[in-house]
Amino acid sequence: MNSLIEKQKDYFNNNQTKPVDFRIRQLKKLKQLLKLKERQLYDAIYADFKKSGFDIYLTEFAVLNNELDIAINRVRRWAGIKRVRTNVVNVPGRSYIIPEPLGVCLIIGAWNYPINLSLTPLVSAIAAGNTVILKPSELTVNTSAALARLINNNFDPAYLKVVEGGIAETTALLDNKFDKIFFTGSAPVGRIVYQAAAKHLTPVTLELGGKSPAIVESDANLSMAAKRLVWAKFLNAGQTCVAPDYVLVEKSVEKEFLEKLKQEITSSDFSLANNNYVQIINEKNLDRLTAMIDQNKIYVGGVADKEHRTLAPTILSNVLPEDKIMDEEIFGPVLPVISYDDLDKAIELIKSKSKPLSLYLFTENGAVRRKVLREISFGGGAVNDAVMHFSNSRLPFGGVGNSGMGSYHGKAGFQTFSHYKSIFQKPTWLELNLKYYPHTDMKLKLIKFIMSLK
Repeated sequence: MNSLIEKQKDYFNNNQTKPVDFRIRQLKKLKQLLKLKERQLYDAIYADFKKSGFDIYLTEFAVLNNELDIAINRVRRWAGIKRVRTNVVNVPGRSYIIPEPLGVCLIIGAWNYPINLSLTPLVSAIAAGNTVILKPSELTVNTSAALARLINNNFDPAYLKVVEGGIAETTALLDNKFDKIFFTGSAPVGRIVYQAAAKHLTPVTLELGGKSPAIVESDANLSMAAKRLVWAKFLNAGQTCVAPDYVLVEKSVEKEFLEKLKQEITSSDFSLANNNYVQIINEKNLDRLTAMIDQNKIYVGGVADKEHRTLAPTILSNVLPEDKIMDEEIFGPVLPVISYDDLDKAIELIKSKSKPLSLYLFTENGAVRRKVLREISFGGGAVNDAVMHFSNSRLPFGGVGNSGMGSYHGKAGFQTFSHYKSIFQKPTWLELNLKYYPHTDMKLKLIKFIMSLK
């Protein structure tokens, strides 16, 4: 690990990654390799999850390919020097900002979308001009190996390198000083990463999770709300950091809404056999999910298949805020539904928990929309939809509080892996004597006057 990091430091310090033309070539190379090795990557993800080609493209490659195209087309503009206005006190002179890469970066990917959540931040890091060590999750063993072959067989390890392994390898990496760490995963592991980074004063971006709520008001289009929430929740068998974790529905429409959820699940025919579903990542997580379910509150679903490692899409009704299912992020295909009479009480419940990564509001009422978006802090979200905000590269993606810090996607990703260096440049042909000794009352008056000018 030490030798690898030192080689990357040398590579970076020799300024090889800084020319924009170099960055564009590497992005184009990565894009070409993804196309060339597409079949192997699809096979690896299928081996880990039994995920269909349709879902693999939709959840792994659609956003990634878009990020590559945007970075290739816009990195020259992003990396350009930005002129800013010079204040009166510094006239004559010029002020500008130079984006520069941070250096050697560590990206720790997540298992639930092992291509997307590993390579999308990698695109941002390459565009910003860094070297990168990428550590994929060991839980998706086939995809991790495929990523290692893709990167390590085609790039100089002093520039890009995939390091496989588990806790021991990650710990060894974190013992070293990096110029940036980007982590996607759970809050408990995020804290470990943050503590390790703090020893070296390394800046960190944490993409975590939390209990992301959905609110369904009585005036909402209930059929569309059910359709979009069922898709968003049971996509990837609920193993999605921005999946709706629970639903707060206005009591007057609770029964109707529950029935629409049931109908949508039934008509969607979730199963591995017809390629509409995926496996739970491992038996440990399947056992964890089944232990969360109160059998007396199952409205639909609740059936676990250990042989095929699946849990049927499950809706829980009559759920109370103090129930076990509300204690932690579910991260699986279980959706608790809680009714409310008063929107303020619903907002109070959400605010009693850690700030969520996402929030989804279903309403046609503008006043309600403004109230919820104003009063509740969350990473990002949608009105009358769910999850899809992740797909827009113009929307910075990230959490707040316990759901994360920092953001990426598009220009925000470039900024995450960059330092913005501020420069003031002044000519030597003029210099007022005001700031120099000796100090006088008249000089002070003139300084105060100049500083008041805008």
